[in-house]
Amino acid sequence: MMMENGLSMEYGDGYMEQEEEWEREGLLDPAWEKQQKKTFTAWCNSHLRKAGTAIDNIEEDFRNGLKLMLLLEVISGETLPKPDRGKMRFHKIANVNKALDFIASKGVHLVSIGAEEIVDGNLKMTLGMIWTIILRFAIQDISVEEMTAKEGLLLWCQRKTAPYKNVNVQNFHLSFKDGLAFCALIHRHRPDLIDYGKLSKDNPLENLNTAFDVAEKYLDIPRMLDPDDLINTPKPDERAIMTYVSCYYHAFQGAQQAETAANRICKVLKVNQENERLMEEYERLASDLLEWIRRTMPWLNSRQADNSLAGVQKKLEEYRTYRRKHKPPRVEQKAKLETNFNTLQTKLRLSNRPAYLPTEGKTVSDISNAWKGLELAEKAFEEWLLAETMRLERLEHLAQKFKHKADAHEDWTRGKEEMLQSQDFRQCKLNELKALKKKHEAFESDLAAHQDRVEQIAAIAQELNTLEYHDCVSVNARCQRICDQWDRLGALTQRRRTALDEAERILEKIDILHLEFAKRAAPFNNWLDGTREDLVDMFIVHTMEEIQGLIQAHDQFKATLGEADKEFNLIVNLVREVESIVKQHQIPGGLENPYTTLTANEMTRKWSDVRQLVPQRDQTLANELRKQQNNEMLRRQFAEKANVVGPWIERQMDAVTAIGMGLQGSLEDQLHRLKEYEQAVYAYKPNIEELEKIHQAVQESMIFENRYTNYTMETLRVGWEQLLTSINRNINEVENQILTRDSKGISQEQLNEFRSSFNHFDKNRTGRLTPEEFKSCLVSLGYSIGKDRQGEMDFQRILAVVDPNNTGYVHFDAFLDFMTRESTDTDTAEQVIDSFRILAADKPYILPDELRRELPPDQAEYCIQRMPPYKGPNGVPGALDYMSFSTALYGETDL
Repeated sequence: MMMENGLSMEYGDGYMEQEEEWEREGLLDPAWEKQQKKTFTAWCNSHLRKAGTAIDNIEEDFRNGLKLMLLLEVISGETLPKPDRGKMRFHKIANVNKALDFIASKGVHLVSIGAEEIVDGNLKMTLGMIWTIILRFAIQDISVEEMTAKEGLLLWCQRKTAPYKNVNVQNFHLSFKDGLAFCALIHRHRPDLIDYGKLSKDNPLENLNTAFDVAEKYLDIPRMLDPDDLINTPKPDERAIMTYVSCYYHAFQGAQQAETAANRICKVLKVNQENERLMEEYERLASDLLEWIRRTMPWLNSRQADNSLAGVQKKLEEYRTYRRKHKPPRVEQKAKLETNFNTLQTKLRLSNRPAYLPTEGKTVSDISNAWKGLELAEKAFEEWLLAETMRLERLEHLAQKFKHKADAHEDWTRGKEEMLQSQDFRQCKLNELKALKKKHEAFESDLAAHQDRVEQIAAIAQELNTLEYHDCVSVNARCQRICDQWDRLGALTQRRRTALDEAERILEKIDILHLEFAKRAAPFNNWLDGTREDLVDMFIVHTMEEIQGLIQAHDQFKATLGEADKEFNLIVNLVREVESIVKQHQIPGGLENPYTTLTANEMTRKWSDVRQLVPQRDQTLANELRKQQNNEMLRRQFAEKANVVGPWIERQMDAVTAIGMGLQGSLEDQLHRLKEYEQAVYAYKPNIEELEKIHQAVQESMIFENRYTNYTMETLRVGWEQLLTSINRNINEVENQILTRDSKGISQEQLNEFRSSFNHFDKNRTGRLTPEEFKSCLVSLGYSIGKDRQGEMDFQRILAVVDPNNTGYVHFDAFLDFMTRESTDTDTAEQVIDSFRILAADKPYILPDELRRELPPDQAEYCIQRMPPYKGPNGVPGALDYMSFSTALYGETDL
């Protein structure tokens, strides 16, 4: 079969038959095989280096088929079937057959060659196969005036070398032997590289070395021929020279017209301008959000208050207003900032630009850390407010309790110092003196009974100081006055007793009934006073168990009232008996009890007060019980709602995470489902708002714990915000994947294969791979990575591309970008430089007038403002350095 270019594409009909014919006629030069081996090896390496590999021995390195398949993928730009990774002979034959099948799919009919010959290292068969590949992929597409490939290539050489002396290209063997044809081709396209006038036909070795060195250094064409072999061989190998000359054709045929170059530049500059706008918007949003966080943090970190319950409650209401009104817009701003950043990075990757690094302190991680700090400060601030509320409420309770006990104590001590300092006993009769002594004994008993009250007052004052009560000064002053007075009372009591003992030798008579009354009345009076204090004592509880405990204690107290009533009647009967004796015997002053100031009327009044306070206490406890029952209802109401909302948020989060792993349908299906979840989440928001109302009622009722649910409002708020953020982030990632797929022309099957391979090695479903997992994933996709030192170096270069920040992980978007970049073509700095060189008529600089003539006005002015002045040789005023400018577009720069 003959292809339209006129070259035999049937290996058996062309290459082998011609070799056999030359061998029969004695025309086959053994040096040709050597030349072909060297040339074909260099040609293969010029393509394999693009994949980061090379061959050393052409008949050995293609035996397992792996590098042969890689060579075909590089030169065709297509992906071959996944190779077999085994080392057995049948694995190698299978890989070579895949390569031969791919060649056959391109219209090439290989005859008399099989995979076994390549696997066995048959040099002649291997060279024939490589020549067929060169014909198909390097020479077949050469077309000059509709001639065949070989004839067209020869005509191209003849036209390009026609003006040059001592050059007459008639064939692909003897015409190139002296090297002048090679030098003429280079000088015709790049006169700055070779001084053709200094070359001589008599120096073929120098001519060949000059051409090969310049081509390798400046044209990126490797040495494929040996000058000594060409000179010493009577007739050099035609295939070797055609292969090498075709590289010249492809190196020089890439020059395009000025319009194409201008369009490329416009496209590149437009992308760059849009990227700059997105960078500026990111900087603005990041600065605004970070400034807001900076202004908010001092308020959240402040722990200053006026140490009053009203002040702390005011701060709590301010915090609720902040959570309700001020923070939600900032949550949306943060989500928008992350979305814009991801979109910008995707566009930079798609346009082959370096990743955008925000200003120091404004990276996504900086914003995330600042946001986490804000949330931690919010949590700490709210906890402080609640703790401060509880502390101040207890302080107010203790302050009232201190006042109540201090008032009672001061009422009791009023007049006691004057009484103890009185000298009344000196004018008393004997019985009156004895009465005064008994009265003093009763007072001592009463004084001892009040010792506990004074200790309680001091203990409450100490606790108020420990809890930093705002009016500790007045509390301490009053406590000190009470303690000082108590010490004086003790000293006065002791001094009066001493005086009474001194007069006891004269005053001996005693009224038994008065004494009995005083002894019984004093403790009972203390009990009445203590009981009244207990019945009006204020309390604070937070649970049903606490109020039920108070009710139980009160019921136990009421059970003792019967015994107290008996004691009261006994004391009253003593007074009545005294009154009877005084009336019967007309004792002067007998109704006055010299042992106590207590009277039956006072005891009756206090007893009546106690009996009235008991039902009032019953009512107070009942009211508190109803309050705690209402609190219990609020706890259950909040728990019932929270136990529904919490699992719902967790289920939505799991579903969104599953979609984000790319396990459910096409990208459009994933995007559609994510937006459905987004709508469902926003539709569910009234449940969160209802829960917030219940939570506010819970806080207003001073409820600080809830045993019916493990969810708190804070955890639900965080879960809700994380769910919204996860949906927005996944939508943004899917949209970027669609953008990558459409802009790179990746099929859905390829994208599914990339995602499936990535997920297979992402065992923990974290959305990222370790370096070892990434390497395994590449190998599974057919990417050849050697196990030697060179293979490790190649892998490290790949890792630097997909993980430029050296985080130790490869995310899916970087993995997808790398895989698409491997199979698609993108603009490069060299292409932009070549485009500018065309506009500049091959000059190393360009003038502003040339830019304004070839580019649109805004693009031309953009270049003029940013191009540095040309500082090279032969420059003219106003010359601009387009090479530095083009390199900056794809490197580290402020553009």
